[in-house]
Amino acid sequence: MIERYEVESFLVLAEELHFGRTAEKLRVSTARVSRTIRKLERRVGAALFDRTSRRVELTPLGRALADDLRPAWQAVEAALQSAVEAGRGLSGSLQVAYVGAAAGQLLIGITQLFRERAPDCDVRLREARMTETTRWLRDGDADLCLGPLPVHEPDLICGPPLVREARMLAVPAGHPLDRPHGATTEDLTNLPVIRLRDGTAVPPPLPPGPAADSIQEALTLVGAGHGVLPVGAHTRRYYPRPDIAYVALADAPPLEWGLIWPQSRTTARVRAFTRAATDLVTDPTPTP
Repeated sequence: MIERYEVESFLVLAEELHFGRTAEKLRVSTARVSRTIRKLERRVGAALFDRTSRRVELTPLGRALADDLRPAWQAVEAALQSAVEAGRGLSGSLQVAYVGAAAGQLLIGITQLFRERAPDCDVRLREARMTETTRWLRDGDADLCLGPLPVHEPDLICGPPLVREARMLAVPAGHPLDRPHGATTEDLTNLPVIRLRDGTAVPPPLPPGPAADSIQEALTLVGAGHGVLPVGAHTRRYYPRPDIAYVALADAPPLEWGLIWPQSRTTARVRAFTRAATDLVTDPTPTP
């Protein structure tokens, strides 16, 4: 029978395709990961990975095994987590990440309401860059994250939108679009649009500009004249800069914010925190 550590090692390596990162994620040695995979391949009777000095790739058999194992393994983990949660109730701790100052401020109110309802659960807040959120959720460094919606990842759940805000455009101060009546998406067709390194593509036909790791870095690129940046209306309040002008982006859909969490870790604490968030924005002065 296949052992738990063999399944974990195989599925993590199938995702990372790197022995060193897999070992780091599992908190074991690289040699142990290699031994485990070789043992599993002997049991299967064929190679699951093609290895060279430069790359690791799944074989067709390995890819099929990963596709078959992953949902079953997630179901096992979810069942175990449900049993743990049933025993613990709402005690323990929650690690909640957030993207940007505005999300952090909203989380303060959500956390206060949640603590009134679950005083035995410790909530720890941690700011994340957009590029870090999915990794933190998958690695267990965060149980939930408050950030922009939607997130198109099959293993992550997006809760209901908590906040909707108008979209604006950050442009260099004195730019031709720095005008009272604002801009439209048509105005962007000949301008480089700065993007964050979070996997979010600039929608066609807009020309992509340079990439940035954080909102501050992106705004610095805007101020230096390297492009423009679509943002939420809160950015004008939380990131005022003398080299940046924020103009309305009249025909763009609103930006939505909400909680995101891994499907396999939809615990009682996560559900209770999500309910507190929804209650807070529905009635700013709810009673527990």
